[in-house]
Amino acid sequence: MRDGGPQTERPSAGGLLPAAPFGDVRRIAVLRANALGDYMFSLPALEALRAAYPAAEIVLLGQPWHARFLQGRPGPLDRVVAVPPSRGVYVGRDGQADEDPAELDAFFARMRDEQFDLAVQLHGGGRNSNPFLLRLGARHTVGLRTPDAPALERTVPYVYWQQEIMRTLEVVALAGAPAVTLEPRMAVMESDLAELRGVVPEGEQPWAALHPGAGDPRRRWSPAHFAVVADALQEAGAHVILTGAGDEAHLAWDVLAAMRTPAMQVSDTCGRLSIGGLAGLLSRCELVVSNDSGPLHLGAAVGARTVGVYWCGNAINSGALSRTRHRPVLSWRLDCPVCGTNCMTGNCDHRDSFVDDVTPAEVLAEVRALLAESGSPLRVGPGEPVLERSGRVAAHAPAPAGDNDAGRKERPCPTA
Repeated sequence: MRDGGPQTERPSAGGLLPAAPFGDVRRIAVLRANALGDYMFSLPALEALRAAYPAAEIVLLGQPWHARFLQGRPGPLDRVVAVPPSRGVYVGRDGQADEDPAELDAFFARMRDEQFDLAVQLHGGGRNSNPFLLRLGARHTVGLRTPDAPALERTVPYVYWQQEIMRTLEVVALAGAPAVTLEPRMAVMESDLAELRGVVPEGEQPWAALHPGAGDPRRRWSPAHFAVVADALQEAGAHVILTGAGDEAHLAWDVLAAMRTPAMQVSDTCGRLSIGGLAGLLSRCELVVSNDSGPLHLGAAVGARTVGVYWCGNAINSGALSRTRHRPVLSWRLDCPVCGTNCMTGNCDHRDSFVDDVTPAEVLAEVRALLAESGSPLRVGPGEPVLERSGRVAAHAPAPAGDNDAGRKERPCPTA
């Protein structure tokens, strides 16, 4: 068990330079109860904690999906505890939390009985998540903080424009945990591959996954554009596989309807795979083309090559750090396509796409370059131009301070 010695030697070095580790840490709680992509971004920070405190038990305070997906999966965590609904910390897809004060009281009583030595807040700016963390009763606390959030023992200022992986690494550095890796890595289990085999048959063709969904419709590229990419990949000999949650099936159908070539080699897996099965699928793919979304970041973490369609602002926060296997294609639109509001400085209620200005030719250029440089057998042509764009679909602009810390699924909110 690692003992960092007296805290007075270097209590808070700042940035990625680690502070003094805390002594006698046997149990660590990490609050990160948000979406799939957010968990991928936190993996390097969790690996850093595991390396700095190898004998400690690390417990993720997450959502029920974390518990299902991470059960038995190799990685830096020892276990997951699902948090109950709590305003600004764990909310449903509609952005609302139906809190039960008695349930929350019982949860925090159980957590205090755990006797955490260190609690780490990776969840947001802290208006709601810091009070949540403090109720755990841990001996030491570190985390993010906006000016209106309660203080923890050691804090990093929450500044919206920061790459999420680096943000979480800066937090764990406060606990004496220097980075040991910068890019997320996620283990794929045999159960993931077994689930996959029940949905997509094995074959000799290389696989290419297309993910036309995203939690916020402003981050969605149009199905007509995805169809051009699907046609080009299919003509190059790929088995094209469409991915998405059950409520994104209409996007896959729109892609299929817009394709120029017969869709004999296209598999639609929307709503048919768990997150584990999706991890298995993406690990088998020669390429993943996706909106900025959880599946894009999961694909990168399981080793797939990716081409991601990003709004320029989101690329700052969630863009891949390396270019050997990952290529972002950016939309530079700043103004809402409906009302013209500049969403770098303002906000509006429209949900039309901020990324549909990206052309299929731009995406296919990155697809061709990435596959050629990797030695892939796929040789992708430029594709056919899209004469009409079907519907606008989505990027995601920064929001003003609010109460929701639950991640990027809708809008990032610094105050959670």
